[in-house]
Amino acid sequence: MVHDDRRTAGFKERTRLADAREALLAAVTPHERTERAELVDADGRALAEPAVAPADVPGYDRAAMDGYAVRASDTYGASSRSPEILHVVEGAVDPGTAVRVHTGSDVPDGADAVVKVEDTERVGDELEVFRALAEGKNVGERGEDVREGETLFDAGHELRPSDLGLLRSVGVADVAVYERPRVSVIPTGEELVESDPAPGEVIETNGLTVSRLVERWGGDASYRDIVVDDADRLREAIQSDLDHDVVVTTGGSSVGERDLVPDVVAELGEVLVHGVALKPGHPVALGVVEDTPVVMLPGYPVACIVNAFQFLHPVLKHVGRLTDHPVPTVEATLTRKIPSSPGTRTFARVRLDHAGGDDTRSGDDTRGDDDAATGDTPTAEPTRTSGSGILSSVARSDGWVVVPEGLEGYDEGETVTVEGWEWSA
Repeated sequence: MVHDDRRTAGFKERTRLADAREALLAAVTPHERTERAELVDADGRALAEPAVAPADVPGYDRAAMDGYAVRASDTYGASSRSPEILHVVEGAVDPGTAVRVHTGSDVPDGADAVVKVEDTERVGDELEVFRALAEGKNVGERGEDVREGETLFDAGHELRPSDLGLLRSVGVADVAVYERPRVSVIPTGEELVESDPAPGEVIETNGLTVSRLVERWGGDASYRDIVVDDADRLREAIQSDLDHDVVVTTGGSSVGERDLVPDVVAELGEVLVHGVALKPGHPVALGVVEDTPVVMLPGYPVACIVNAFQFLHPVLKHVGRLTDHPVPTVEATLTRKIPSSPGTRTFARVRLDHAGGDDTRSGDDTRGDDDAATGDTPTAEPTRTSGSGILSSVARSDGWVVVPEGLEGYDEGETVTVEGWEWSA
């Protein structure tokens, strides 16, 4: 049988990571489901239709300064030596009068400028104006921020907190967004238990980790109970969740006697890739069952996490119509050599030491002026270059250094790029 041949052959040929990811994404179609979401729940959601302003912002001419609303022509010739004298009133502004206003308040009828309070001196109902103004000075015009009917954001835009503030400012209460991609997370393994492991048993952690990553990445995770290494039970678990946008399994993806998940997926649909040239975690498998992508992650915790970032993250973003943001990076100097096998992309866990240096993260620069002026970089100390079962090596690291397929590693003292793995985008 082909499955027996696979187990005998092992992973003599492994797909390049980029090719494996491309094959997975090519087999998946973004979903079309939409819903209305209140602004408070819309952060990070992708708009399903353009967001159009229903009103001007501001909806009136407003004072941009504390002071007095006046007719600009009444201030012509005013100076500190020869102030213009106006009469302070309430209501509309007529020639020769002024009305007290505050920042953001409505500019009264008849006024076309606001003189700052520090450029005046009031004595009773008389106002001395010491500065000449041009028409429109210190006045925010109606619609200066947003015009009624203006398209604020196109369909597909991923909403940020500042976007939500802008939408609320124009009177929008809710928006049409794509539903969060639904992801079924199925931990598998005969040896897994929820607690109190006996010899030969292991507490289940992969499903918890992966389900929380799904939530961070904008998905809606269904964290399932442990499924033992039984083909019928695995088949039932996968088939019952094919209404999800993505099914992800943890464990059972290699070529051992108890690694049954790829066989089950092959029976139900198609295995696109089995075995990828990356370390740790080459026994990953990718498939499709009834148009639902199935990401089969290895059981070793570090390998599981690495592959979740490389495959689950992009496919979740793709099916959910969400932006696949670039990974935040830091330039650092290696304290020890990182070895790597040619033809394999290696993810080496490192711990950063910023003492005496600063980081150069992509995106917003978080450095202070003093740090930025030093030009120093932090150091990166490899925590592990092997051992895909050592979960603490990830939890205690700040990121990983990616060694491309064409290199045999990086030497001590080289400047490398560290990818942060605890990012939420």
